[in-house]
Amino acid sequence: MPAPLDDNARMPYQLPMPREALPEIVIADAVPQDERFWVPQAENVWFRPLCLNRSQGYWMNLLRVRKAGVLSRHRHPNAVHGLVLKGRWHYLEHDWVATEGSYVFEPPGETHTLVVPDDVEEMITFFQVNGIMYYVDPWGKPLGYEDVFTKIDMHFDKVGLGADFVDRFIR
Repeated sequence: MPAPLDDNARMPYQLPMPREALPEIVIADAVPQDERFWVPQAENVWFRPLCLNRSQGYWMNLLRVRKAGVLSRHRHPNAVHGLVLKGRWHYLEHDWVATEGSYVFEPPGETHTLVVPDDVEEMITFFQVNGIMYYVDPWGKPLGYEDVFTKIDMHFDKVGLGADFVDRFIR
């Protein structure tokens, strides 16, 4: 149903916001020029946090990879959403390729192996990860995990911006 007509459509909301509401996060340079905003995660792999929601256990970030090959094999207990901004990648377990502009929905429980093709110099994908990334070997043996708390712990001390820089992304 369309929104009803509003004679004051250009007037901002006039009542106070809920006291418990958290402030917005607005990041004008989501794909930053300043390399310090990319947090090193592994060799030639970085992430750019956008929202680290510790109360609901999800995070949104940009993943940047500047190497070809296997990035990781992992499983998610909850859904993951991705939008490819640059480059391309695929999963060994599927016959599709996520190219620039592609949206990817990863259903809960799926295990997949992310690969960046040899001819891709840089891949950047926006991901919303709900819950954990559970790293496994080809037979499902656990190798490690990441969650919103390990992402928060990968703070900006390593890149010279200070440990409290990450606080601007936490909700």
